Amino acid sequence: MHVRMVFCDKTGRMYDHPDLALAGQDGPEPVSIPLKRLIHVPRGSDFMVLPGRLPIGIDPVRHEPVVFTSWEGKTVFAAAVFMAPAHVQTHWTSYKSERVAPTLPLFAYTALGYADGKFYAAGFRVDESPRQDPWRFEMDAVRKEMDNLDADMKKNRVVQQLKKCALAYGCRAAQNFFLGRWEAPLPTSVACNATCVGCISQQKNGTFKASHDRLTSPPSPDEVADVAVFHIERVDRAVVSFGQGCEGEPLLMSDLLYESIKKIRARTDHGTINLNSNGSMPPVVEKLIDAGLDSIRISVNSLRKNLYDAYFKPNGYTFGDVNRSIDVARNREIFVSLNFLVFPGVTDTEDELEAFEKWLDDHSVDMIQMRNLNIDPELYVRSLPSGAYSRGFGMQKLMASLKELLPSLKFGYFNPAKEFFSEQKSA
Repeated sequence: MHVRMVFCDKTGRMYDHPDLALAGQDGPEPVSIPLKRLIHVPRGSDFMVLPGRLPIGIDPVRHEPVVFTSWEGKTVFAAAVFMAPAHVQTHWTSYKSERVAPTLPLFAYTALGYADGKFYAAGFRVDESPRQDPWRFEMDAVRKEMDNLDADMKKNRVVQQLKKCALAYGCRAAQNFFLGRWEAPLPTSVACNATCVGCISQQKNGTFKASHDRLTSPPSPDEVADVAVFHIERVDRAVVSFGQGCEGEPLLMSDLLYESIKKIRARTDHGTINLNSNGSMPPVVEKLIDAGLDSIRISVNSLRKNLYDAYFKPNGYTFGDVNRSIDVARNREIFVSLNFLVFPGVTDTEDELEAFEKWLDDHSVDMIQMRNLNIDPELYVRSLPSGAYSRGFGMQKLMASLKELLPSLKFGYFNPAKEFFSEQKSA
């Protein structure tokens, strides 16, 4: 099967090239993508046009990359697909940037091809949970449930933020709160101690617009607890999570989180209380576990300190603090996940695998959540140390190698409920 390159005209209309094959990048050079690395574009994915970028395909005879500059005398642009949640890219789309090309907004730009009447993406599904499948969300139902909340709940500042996230940002987690299912966010933080290159809630240098606005004022512990208990009481295997894209780092709100967790646990033993965090403050992590925290997910883009620092740009903490937070959580026997922000040609390399091997000599986690790093690819590569970007050997191979090193390791995309923890231990 000959999977052809997809490109766009200036209106955003997509075409498949009659000759050039699909190219993608898992390193500095465009490469052809094996069929086994392609899937049908997942339902609910979004197609993207990349302004200021010329598409690159593979000449099927010479097997060399070709920059495609025009179509019937008209300007062309590269195309990509932003895959639906729970999918991991193996190659980002291949293009040549023109001299003046705008920085791309925060999405993952996966290579996109076409053959036999179907679109193909370079990726795979890493988690079978349906909790954020786009077609499972009816916005009329979300709005109806918003209207059905009682007056006190509508005044709750957490609910007001979730309403904004659900309607303005299309946040599936926020929508799930109103629909009464799976995992509900508990946004609390107004500040952060990292200045990530790809932060979706604050961009100070104006390179691109942040996707979300942070909270302007934190809620009270009672407001947080009311939302959490409301969700837990009506959802089987409910999860409630601090630390969302629309906020800063929740560990900076340590007293608020501590009091909120205490209040939740005073009212119910059910539900999973989770923290999504950068893991910058180990003593606070321990304090929250004392209060009743069930699980933690800590974000990294690499287990190499220099790459971590280049992306997260920590302010007042170190990569060593991140590791200590993981150790604290493991020693206190709560469920620990890495929110692994993956990027082809950085994550799936021999250097990263070697760093992971060394890291596992001293540390451990229960799960790795494989999350595409949503960022302009060239911006990310420029932000990293020289030599950090090289030809990748594949995300699936990385996962298989890590599983071999730590057989108990689980891979996924979503925060599991604590019932999952006990089932895994008894299996």
